[in-house]
Amino acid sequence: MIDLIFDVLLQIHGGGDHQGLGAVKGLEAFLTFIESLTTKSPAEIFTVFMPGISAMDNIHPLLVHFPIALFLLFFFADTVGGLFSKPAWRQFATPLLYLGTITAILTVAAGFQAAYSAPHNDVTHAIMLRHQTFGITVTVLALLLSIRRLFAADSFLYTKTYGYFAISGILVLCLTLGADLGGLMVYQHGVAVAPVMKHNLPVTTIIVEQVPHSHKHDSPAHTHDSTAHSHDSAHIHSHNGQEHTH
Repeated sequence: MIDLIFDVLLQIHGGGDHQGLGAVKGLEAFLTFIESLTTKSPAEIFTVFMPGISAMDNIHPLLVHFPIALFLLFFFADTVGGLFSKPAWRQFATPLLYLGTITAILTVAAGFQAAYSAPHNDVTHAIMLRHQTFGITVTVLALLLSIRRLFAADSFLYTKTYGYFAISGILVLCLTLGADLGGLMVYQHGVAVAPVMKHNLPVTTIIVEQVPHSHKHDSPAHTHDSTAHSHDSAHIHSHNGQEHTH
């Protein structure tokens, strides 16, 4: 579907391969595509329109962008609004904080699930634990800020709440450090990237027992015998006291 749309757009704007889709052929291809949807299940239709989400083993990478964007915008609006006596800015920041907190809780929950589903080695496991710690810290700080704001007096938005701004700054710092570790896991070590995950799966090699055989070269017979043995790279990690094996 995406390829079809871009091919048609290139023809409309005069770009691309002029031997490609014309207007009539583009319409024909579009109608054929619509007709093909009638033969697909809802899950298959979803895969056609959202191939990226369908390829995910978990939704943590999808959710994580929301708290990042919401908390950064909240920090900027609330701090600037407080320091420069702009209560309207702080009012704007309030729902951003609440939405960011909700999405942070969902993101951390999805992150725990991702930690168990994505194959990883000892190096990435250590990075994952630090990333997890920053994520939990951000969520706890966001909950504290949200509760404080929810039960604050009306004068709160008109007051320079320096302690509140400091906690918000710590939240953003932890958010940045956690995001950096998340990027390190994906772009440096390939965690949750399908080809790399396949490569990181434990490998078990079994050598099949061979039938003893003899050689005679004008000397007493001698026998070679090999016994089956295996090499298994499985090892155990622990997340929050719960062990699992890779």
